[in-house]
Order: sequence, then structure tokens, then C-alpha cells
Amino acid sequence: MESRLGLRPSGEDQADAVVRGTIQRYDPDLPLTFTGQTPNNQVEVTKRMVQITVSVRILNQREGKVLWERTGLVAQGDYDPNREKEAGGRKKALDKLINDIVEGAQSQW
Repeated sequence: MESRLGLRPSGEDQADAVVRGTIQRYDPDLPLTFTGQTPNNQVEVTKRMVQITVSVRILNQREGKVLWERTGLVAQGDYDPNREKEAGGRKKALDKLINDIVEGAQSQW
């Protein structure tokens, strides 16, 4: 996020702006796609997804003004069953969150 917005890290007490967020919901194992029933009458999940819901606020500390805020921001990332970390489902969701935050912040400039 820093390079895309032209920011540089700083301690919170010296920063011009602060990004704060709260994870409202984290669902790491939601079924996404299925195959037909197996011989034992079970449905097989072929793709799963991670879903993250957050609230984010970018605050201008110098003026005490909210630059951008979004509640209920949702991002998803798909992965093969039983491979959330290896397949990058969480990384896909986090990358999408970063993109959405950057685009939201840039829309205010």
C-alpha cells in the first residue's frame, strides 16, 4: 500500500495519516464449487474460498479528519480444498483488500 500511495512508514505519533482496520469476520473454509454425488451419496467440494470482512479508516492526524472510511469491506480468495495457505486463498483475499483500500484512498485525492 505504501508504494502505491507514495507513503513512507512512520511511527504513529509522527505520522500525517494513519490507517486503522478491524476484522469483522473471517471465514477460511467456505465451499465454492461442487461435483455431483459420489457413490456414497456425498457431494465433493472442488474449490473453497476464504472471505474476509473488515472496516477500514484512513485518518489525517494533523487535521483530525477522516480521509476515507469503509465498513463491511469484503474480499475473497479461492483455493483448492485443504490447501488454504499453500494455494494462496488468504493472500488473494488480502491483495484484493489492499487494492480496494488504495483505490478508495485515491478516489478522495
